[in-house]
Amino acid sequence: MLREAGWLVQSKNKVDLSAGKGVAVREYQTDVGPADYVLLVDRKPVGIIEAKREDEGYRLTVVEEQSSNYANAKLKYLNNDSLPFVYESTGTVTRFTDYRDPKPRGRNIFSFEYPLSVITL
Repeated sequence: MLREAGWLVQSKNKVDLSAGKGVAVREYQTDVGPADYVLLVDRKPVGIIEAKREDEGYRLTVVEEQSSNYANAKLKYLNNDSLPFVYESTGTVTRFTDYRDPKPRGRNIFSFEYPLSVITL
């Protein structure tokens, strides 16, 4: 789903933040543990994804607190503020929360944002 939306998916062991406009790094280390994916646009962290198995789709709302903790964590090697875009996804069911909203709330979406559109959100 990330590749279809234009993200370059990279392993935490082979990170090249200048490889493209939008980079998704798997298992990126934070001060509260590894986030499943950290999303970066123009080398700037903008969001995280908490990935779950497909059979856990009915429970995605339960992991919103875990996702929020990663979004508010400090990322290794980067000087970041809280990340505004938070996703929980099974690959079939995906939820999104925009923490810039005065009353943030998760909602189901059909695909990830294209990296260039994240800049304009």
